[in-house]
Parts: sequence; C-alpha cells; structure tokens
Amino acid sequence: MGRALRDWLDKPKAGRGVHLAADDGSWEFREYGELAAGARRRAAALIEEGVRPGDVVCLVLPTDYTCMETYYAVWAAGATVCLITPPLFQDGDDYVAHVAAILRQARPVLVVASDELAPLAGRAMEAAGLPGEPVRPREGAVEAEVREAGDLALLQFTSGSSGSPRGVMVTWANLEANIELIARTAGFQDDHSVSSWLPLYHDMGLIGCFIAPIAWQLNLWLMRPDAFIRDPARWVRTFEHAVHTAAPPFAYAYVARRVKPEQLEGVDLSGWETAIIGAEPIDPHALEVFARLTEPFGFRRESLKPAYGMAEATLLITMDAERRRPLAVRPDASSLGFGEPVRILSEHELGEESVGAKAGWVVGCGTPEEDVPLLIVDDEGRELGEGFLGEIVVGGRSACSGYYAGAEGKSTRFEGGLVYTGDAGFFYRGQLFVLGRMGESIKVRGRSVYVEDLEAKVAEVSGLGKGRIVVVGVPGAGTKGLALFAETQDAGWAGDVREMLRRRLGDDVEVTIVIGTGLIQRTSSGKPRRRYMWERLRAGRMDGARIL
Repeated sequence: MGRALRDWLDKPKAGRGVHLAADDGSWEFREYGELAAGARRRAAALIEEGVRPGDVVCLVLPTDYTCMETYYAVWAAGATVCLITPPLFQDGDDYVAHVAAILRQARPVLVVASDELAPLAGRAMEAAGLPGEPVRPREGAVEAEVREAGDLALLQFTSGSSGSPRGVMVTWANLEANIELIARTAGFQDDHSVSSWLPLYHDMGLIGCFIAPIAWQLNLWLMRPDAFIRDPARWVRTFEHAVHTAAPPFAYAYVARRVKPEQLEGVDLSGWETAIIGAEPIDPHALEVFARLTEPFGFRRESLKPAYGMAEATLLITMDAERRRPLAVRPDASSLGFGEPVRILSEHELGEESVGAKAGWVVGCGTPEEDVPLLIVDDEGRELGEGFLGEIVVGGRSACSGYYAGAEGKSTRFEGGLVYTGDAGFFYRGQLFVLGRMGESIKVRGRSVYVEDLEAKVAEVSGLGKGRIVVVGVPGAGTKGLALFAETQDAGWAGDVREMLRRRLGDDVEVTIVIGTGLIQRTSSGKPRRRYMWERLRAGRMDGARIL
C-alpha cells in the first residue's frame, strides 16, 4: 500500500528538495536524495525500537528537517503516522491534557519527541497510561528498505475540543486520491514549486503543502508559522520561485495589513499560479486588499482559489479549478433557513465592490469535480436543488470511513460511504457556498472550537449552572457567529462573558446573548436542540426572550 506516495524514497530526483527558512533570514536546502537517505536511516532506528507495519507512531516535533525525515521514516517502516502539534499558546498543563487525550485514543507503540518537547510528551504519556518514555529521533547505522504498509497512512486528529480530539482514519487510498485531486485542480506541473508556512499537524499544511509537493518531488519552500507572523513579506517574496500555496483568509488580510509595497520592490510575482484560500469562512475584503497590494508586482486576481475541505474527507473537497475571479454573494439573512431557498441580495466578482465586504458576504468555493460527489440535504437527508440551504454531504475516494478506535463525532458523521460534514451550504451558479458549522462548533483561525467547551467556560465566568446555558454556532454569510441562550433574567454577567469570548475567539466573532425563562429546548435524550432554538429566535417565535 501507499507506494506512490513513498516512491521518492527509492527514486529521489537530483537538484530538487526542501528549502527551510532559517531564523537569520536565510534559507537552508536539502535535496530529496539526502532527505530520503536520512528517512531510511531513521526508519532503521524505528524498526530497532520494535515498530512494525500497521503500528501507530506519534511524533511531537518542531518543523525542521528532523521532523520531515522522521515523518517519512514512519512510513518507510510501514507504520501509521500521527503528528501532534507542539505547544502554541496553551500552558503546560493544558497542552499535556490535550496530548494525553490523543495518546489515549491513538495507543501508539512509540512516541518520538525532540529534546525540548520530551518532558511534556512524557507527562502526557503518563497521564494517558502509556508505559515508558518518549524516544528521541535518531538515525540507524543502515538505510532500511521501504516496507509494505498497512491500510492506514495517518491519523489526523481534528483540532478543537481539548478534552475529546478524534483521529480521522486516512487510508493510503484516501490520501492518494486527494493528492491527485489537489494536483489536478491546482494545476501542478513537474517544474513547479510550492511555498508554505502552515503547520504540518494541520491537514491543509500537512497534505496540501507538504505531502503533495513531496510526492511530486517539487521544490518546497517551507517556513514555520511563527516566522510568517514575524515577517509575512518573506513568504510573499518566495513566489519569485514558487507558484502554489494555501493559507486561511486571515493570512491574506494579515499580509495586506503588515507588508508595505517597498518591501516587495523588485519582486516579480507574475509566475504565481495558485493561492488557495480555505480552513474558515472567506470574506471578499481580505482577498481584495491582498490583491491590491500584490497586483503591482505581477500577481493576478484569477490566481486566488477559494476552497472547501475537511480532515474527514482527507483534505480537499472543492476548489475553483477554473481561472476566474472569485464570486462573492450577499444572502438575505432572513432567508437562511434549513431546507429553504436562499435569497441573494447582491453579488459581484472580486474587485472594487469587495472593499469593506466582510460580514454578510460569502465567497464561492468552486464547482465540484465529477469524481467528488457533493450533495446538499435537508434534515431528513433528502437532496435539495440549487439555491437551497442544507447540510453539505461528500463522497468519493477521499471520503474517510470514520474516527479511530470507535470515537464519535459531534457535528460530522459517516454513513454509507458518505461524510455528513455538519456544515451548512448551498449551490449558486454551479458553485458551492459554505456558511459554516451547524450549531455544534465554529471555525476560528482554521480550528474548530466546540460549543460545549465554550458552555463550560461561560458557566464558570457567569456563575450560572451549565444546564442553564446553551451556546449555538450560528451559520452566517461570511461571518463567525455565536448565540448564547441563558435561562435567567439577570444580565449582570454579560459584559464579562463577552470579554472572555472576545479574548478566546477574536474580535470578528459576532455574539448574540439571549436571556429569559423556558428558552432551552432539548431532545428526549437531554441534548440541546441548538439549531432549532436559533431558528425559533430568528423567526420571532421565542416568547419572553430578551436579546442583549
């Protein structure tokens, strides 16, 4: 299994490889031949540790050549890889709890951690009840032969709820199909290069901007996320060489805000073919301000490629493969009812009208490819026609079969070879428009933030019992929204809760607070009927409700 994605370990191309951003502003370079030899020596070390085909190996490593070689070493040993994020903004205890939750589900035979991360990884192993200590990445004395692998290529743990992460089972067949879809829709050619600053533990960074270019043995320009935040102009300057990239919409807006035209003086961006935008709702303003900064240096708006995807479908689901300007529409918010036709108030292609088009606008994510079945369904699972709002359902070879070790999803579920995404969307002019999660979570900086986690925090800050609070992720047009229902007549806590949510989620999340008695509706099993409550409020049928 998986030979196509590992072929380069046996047949590396001379002169091609990975450029890694150094902290001093320079770029290091290693050819694929050197990386392949290192990966196979590290595979020999893993085999010495007892790793067998089909085993799970977890990696807790920063983005560097050691991480890259160790990743492919796991694959060369025939094992399943599980990349775990290094700590970002969590404190040590929160990070250990998060990693322990992953380890409890993954049950790896080995945890490989760098020197600086090994103490935290060791604490997480202990908390998860795993014996032993993390091992350091090392090379064996010989280069191992690439072993036959089991069915699973990787476990992709969905980000979000720190208490219950879920590992998506990605088979070699899933991964090969999705890499082919990415290459086809992005337009990979043998002489192309890719540039990325995305973290390798995130599906867009790992599959789209790491595994895909390496499988094609394209030159890869790779930065760590912190390097991009410090110097976003450095990423833009790589497109004198690279022609493909992917990033969330906030990154394009960040570049436009932080980079001055003089920092790009003399840079030729005319070869930049594809700038994919995904991982969270896309507003036209972010794309327009980026285009205005970069067009004087040769960038073309038609290179902007809004996309939709998720880990449960490996990565990519749709992307606008046609070379055209992104299409933005503004739906009538009052028409956004499940199973109902969406009224479009206005629309435009990316351009002058996009300036200031943020809340209320949503950008099309392209027309599905023929080999990616995509449906919009109502609450009963019936397929809806173009223009109707419903749940996005995807099938095809990239659709994964479920979560590892029997874990259950929240918004997302797997049935009959299809992935019911939990995302709300509609088709318009043949393109898919995605409004976001349907009640259980919202996307913030590419991560799913689950409402159950927010409910616990709101209960703590407000002093109300958790059973008196329900948080709903509100599908909106190009916005990230929350509705907070609280069974109380006292609103004294509202300011503190808004401030907590702002710090946790960012300034661009719209929060609606609703107080009153008898607000919370539950199913027979006691679960909140989140979306039903929001639709009742929006329709004016929630008697006694007071909106703050």
